[in-house]
Amino acid sequence: MVVAFALSSLLIAATGGSPLASVLALFQGSVADRTAWTSTLLYAAPLLLVAVGACVSARSGVFNIGQEGQVLVGALLAAWVGLRLAVTGPALLAAVLAAAALAGGAWAALSSLMYRLRGVDVVVSTLLMTFVAQQLVAFAVNTPWLLRESRVGDAVVAPQSNPLPESALLGSIGEYPDLQVNGGLLIALVAAVVVATVITRTRWGFRLTMLGLNPVAARHAGVRADALGGVALAVSGALAGLAGAVLLTSPVGVHRLQPGMAMGIGWDGLLVALVARNRPFPAVLVALLFGVLRSGGGFLAATGVPPFVVDVVKALLVLAFVAPPAVLAAFRRRGGGVHAGRAGRAGRRSVPVTEGAVR
Repeated sequence: MVVAFALSSLLIAATGGSPLASVLALFQGSVADRTAWTSTLLYAAPLLLVAVGACVSARSGVFNIGQEGQVLVGALLAAWVGLRLAVTGPALLAAVLAAAALAGGAWAALSSLMYRLRGVDVVVSTLLMTFVAQQLVAFAVNTPWLLRESRVGDAVVAPQSNPLPESALLGSIGEYPDLQVNGGLLIALVAAVVVATVITRTRWGFRLTMLGLNPVAARHAGVRADALGGVALAVSGALAGLAGAVLLTSPVGVHRLQPGMAMGIGWDGLLVALVARNRPFPAVLVALLFGVLRSGGGFLAATGVPPFVVDVVKALLVLAFVAPPAVLAAFRRRGGGVHAGRAGRAGRRSVPVTEGAVR
C-alpha cells in the first residue's frame, strides 16, 4: 500500500499537481465533516452489495465480472415496478427492492444457462451481457411506452425515467447537515453478515467452498457442481441488482433511471471483492475505502489533478493487495518443484538395484 500511494503521488506530481494538496482535497471531500461522511457512506453501500455478491460466486470458483450490467438491469426493473405498480407505503419499496434482486439474479442466471446448454464461458458471457444491459436501459429510457419521462407541455424530453414516488425511496437516519445513514447501507451490512454466516457456518457454504477449492473432490462428495455454481452466480447477480435499486432509491442518485446511472459501481464493487480476497467482512472496510476515493475524487479537480488519477489509485491499490500473494505463491510452487526434483533425483540414486531384479 505504501508503494501504491507513493506511485500515486509521483503520478500527481508528474501531471502538475501537488500530492499534499490532493491528499487534503481527498480528505475534505470524504471524511472531513459529517456531510462528507454522508457522501462516503452513500457510495460504500452499493459497492459493498456488489462485493458481497462477488464473494459468493468466487467462493464457488465461478467468476462473475458482469456486475455492471446486473446493476443496470436491477435498476431497470426497480424503476418499472416503482412507477407502474399501484401500491403505496412500505410495500412499494419492498417490491422495488425485490424486483431489482430478481432481475439481477435472472440476468446472471442467463450466463449459467448458456454455459450449461452451449458451453459458453461464464467470464466471457457475463462480461458481454453488460453491454446488452446498457443497450436495454438506453432503449427503455428512449421509448415512450416503456420508461421515457412524460412530456409536460413543450418541454424537452430527456432520455431518463420519471422520478420515483416518495414511498419507493429509502429513508435515512439523521438530517442534513448532520450525519445521515441511508437505509441502503443497513441493507448492505445485513447482506454482508448473512453471506459471511452462510459461507462459514452452513452446509451449503461448506459445499460452496469445497466446489471452489477442488471441483473434482466436490463431485466425488456428491456436490452437484453445475447446479451449485449456477445458484452462486444467481445470488451474485441478485446482490448486484439490489445495488442498482439502492442507487435508484437513495440520495446518491436523482431517483430516475438513466443510462449511465451505474457510474462504474459494478466494476469497483468487483475490485472491492478482489482486494478483500473474497471475504465479506473485510469487504466492509475496503468498500469504505473505495467510498472515500469516490466521494473525495470530485474534490481533486479543484487542485488541478485529472479525474483519471483516482482510477489509477484504485488500480494500484488492487495490485497492492492482489499481486503479492500471487507472486509469493508462484515462488513457493517454483521452490517446491525444485526441491521435489532434487529429492526425486536423490531418491533414484539411493535406491539399490539388486542383481536380476525385475525392472
